[in-house]
Amino acid sequence: MIWYAIDRTCMRQITQNLNYLCNMQLRCSIDGHSFEANLNNGTDLSQGFGPGGDNPAAFHIDTARIEPIRVGEFVGSVAAGSGANCEVITFCAHGNGTHTECLGHITAERYSVNRLIRAGFYVAKLITVMPEERDGEKIIGMNQFTGLDRGTADAIIVRTAWPKEKRGVSWSGENPPYFEPEVLTLLADLGFTHFLTDLPSVDREEDGGALAAHHCWWKVPQSPRMNASITELIVVPDELPDGLYALSLQFASIESDAAPSRPVIYPLIPA
Repeated sequence: MIWYAIDRTCMRQITQNLNYLCNMQLRCSIDGHSFEANLNNGTDLSQGFGPGGDNPAAFHIDTARIEPIRVGEFVGSVAAGSGANCEVITFCAHGNGTHTECLGHITAERYSVNRLIRAGFYVAKLITVMPEERDGEKIIGMNQFTGLDRGTADAIIVRTAWPKEKRGVSWSGENPPYFEPEVLTLLADLGFTHFLTDLPSVDREEDGGALAAHHCWWKVPQSPRMNASITELIVVPDELPDGLYALSLQFASIESDAAPSRPVIYPLIPA
């Protein structure tokens, strides 16, 4: 079992609407060893979309559109003379930014991330892998995971050493690296529940709709893993070392197979 205790040492300046909390610490016990994480020292792994956003692109999906709503004579733009900004956002989570998926991504029955996946803190293991060339393609194979020990980590964050730059990249038509399906079977069998990758998909860009690695991860249709998730299009800074982190996994409350998400990780330091 993993337990969490939050100790808040704070200075408060009370105003009408605000309470300031500082020096927030998370303490956890993993296999009988105590760790601490400074919750003011997190690294956001997400990429956003919209004006000024990272706007990564994948699967030839149109760029997200954000524009003022128009209702009768009202235009939701202060710059256009209205009293408030009110925008309509058109996007596809799978191609417009960092997103978290549930098994509803590959099932005929409708399931949503919001209903199946618990947002909150998890223990995560960050590893770095190197895709290998096979028949002109870049594949992440089983040899990259030899001897991997899950320990008590709930999540695995896989950083690829190719390409060097991943923020704001257009992956469409590039056939980026992908995982051997057996890798996702191994990680599921080891007991990982949440999988995060800096690639646009765990599967080949064009695979005829097979999505073999997705099926292996969620064990669909044999033994569906209802609480398992995949998060794609993250960016892990090069300077972060491999190891254990506290992962805060948050996503939009949208009833869909995938939703924009914001994974934030915090180094776990022996206490």
